[in-house]
Amino acid sequence: MNISFDLDSTIIPNGDEFKTETIGWIGKLFKVEKIRKGSKDLILKLQNDGHKVNIYTTSFRSKSRIRRTLKYYGISVNRIVNQTENQKILKSKNIYSTKYPPAFNFDVHIDDLPGVKIEGGKYNFKTIIIHPSDKNWADIIINELKTI
Repeated sequence: MNISFDLDSTIIPNGDEFKTETIGWIGKLFKVEKIRKGSKDLILKLQNDGHKVNIYTTSFRSKSRIRRTLKYYGISVNRIVNQTENQKILKSKNIYSTKYPPAFNFDVHIDDLPGVKIEGGKYNFKTIIIHPSDKNWADIIINELKTI
């Protein structure tokens, strides 16, 4: 399966909403962002199970900045779609949604926003919504992927 993850409040915190991996001095030097504790283990498990993992964010972070943060933690992904690319592609397809994973061949999108689930129902794409405070968020994702 081709899976995409949102960043803000899903993988990268917007505050203290979930525990994060520690950052050493090198990470701080290169302005690496904190990521949700367990993200690396989950992504590696999904990849080992044969899934492709991607980032799909409406953030305007550069793809190189996102890739640098992920690489610091030992994570590699197939594709990164940021808001710049998202806007361009959705506009060219006349799609009026904040996200539309099928435009990038993503089978399921993991996000924190209930509005993305509403858009999924409207535009017929699969979503898994994880609340930032979910302690067993990785298990929720793994179990929901089994039903898709």
